[in-house]
Amino acid sequence: MNFISLLTDFGLQDEYVGVMKAVIASINPAVRTIDITHQIEAQDIGQAAYVLKAAYRYFPPDTVHLAVVDPQVGGSRRIVAVKAGGYIFLGPDNGILCPAVEDTGEPQPEVVVVSNSGYFLPDVSRTFHGRDIFAPVAAHLTMGTSLGQLGPGIEFSKLVKPQALTVRRLADGSLQGIVIGVDHFGNILTNIERKCLVEMLKKENLNNLEIKISGWTLQGLGGSYADVAVGQPLALIGSRDTLELAVNHGQAADVLKAGPGDKVVVIVKKDG
Repeated sequence: MNFISLLTDFGLQDEYVGVMKAVIASINPAVRTIDITHQIEAQDIGQAAYVLKAAYRYFPPDTVHLAVVDPQVGGSRRIVAVKAGGYIFLGPDNGILCPAVEDTGEPQPEVVVVSNSGYFLPDVSRTFHGRDIFAPVAAHLTMGTSLGQLGPGIEFSKLVKPQALTVRRLADGSLQGIVIGVDHFGNILTNIERKCLVEMLKKENLNNLEIKISGWTLQGLGGSYADVAVGQPLALIGSRDTLELAVNHGQAADVLKAGPGDKVVVIVKKDG
């Protein structure tokens, strides 16, 4: 294994990310670290899970995906490693890994609770497990350490699942999802996947969709940002294959007054 991906809410102002990379390099100087992002909103497990799911498959096989958004660091939450789809996912047991693991389609993921302190740094801070546990364990995994050496196995079904990523089908047939995050361009990212919309539409026209958010109602799905006039909002399927709300040459989050956690409802308006 020659790659470790890194996803955190640490930001880039402090030394945290650089120190994690230094620990990894001190154990395996040959490993390459690739940053997915360190700009996850502080302690936003749902957003982190969404981003990891969107990104993991574009990495080479055998990549160790290390995700550290860990509001309960130093507490009773477990640290887990999961082997699925040709990758290893490493992170706290708070739901951050589950959507990506499930997306691999692996029928029986191998899961262990990381408890063997022989793979940690000698002195473990209760507030920086990214440096003292996650980084060294990830590095050791790239050098051939097996999951079984890290701790006891458990069933994948026993892991914590992120409730925020659940899309609900309401009694009237509509879909209710949430805003997962806002990207650098101000686009509003939701957890409603293309396949949910395809199933919902059946033979209906795309233009019969109505997307409701923060008092706004958007009609139909566009194909690109340029499908509407400059300054106008639209809904479309973005590069992550999920529903996005955007404004052509503008910031949808500002125009629509919506952000993480806000509800998004999609309905099919019947002809006639």
